[in-house]
Amino acid sequence: MRPVFFDTNVVLYLLSADEHKADAAEAFLAQGGWVSVQVLNEAASVCRRKLKLPWPEVHELLAAVKACCEVVPLSLAAHERALHLAERYQLSLYDALICASAQEVEAEVLFTEDLQDGLALGQMRVRNPFV
Repeated sequence: MRPVFFDTNVVLYLLSADEHKADAAEAFLAQGGWVSVQVLNEAASVCRRKLKLPWPEVHELLAAVKACCEVVPLSLAAHERALHLAERYQLSLYDALICASAQEVEAEVLFTEDLQDGLALGQMRVRNPFV
């Protein structure tokens, strides 16, 4: 598996009106990597609540992501690590849980727009794929 983990915002750019970002997100995800159940849940929530997409379109998006990425289940270990990361790096709990899930699968890169580009969290680096 490619040693990268995708945050929810990268997944949601598949639906962006900005063609450049939508195409970039598709290219990144097509190469494979990991997402967590949290990413899938957050994407579904945004699709329904903010974007007002019908359920069939939500299922289609999630199926596309699951077809190219391995899905990491949420675990108690990730929860415990997230608490530590949130405290140490002053992260929101949900951002810390994304980081913890990525670390759990030993991802080398976390693609996200939510954290500082280049931030090192142990052996993992945060990268903004759109800069």
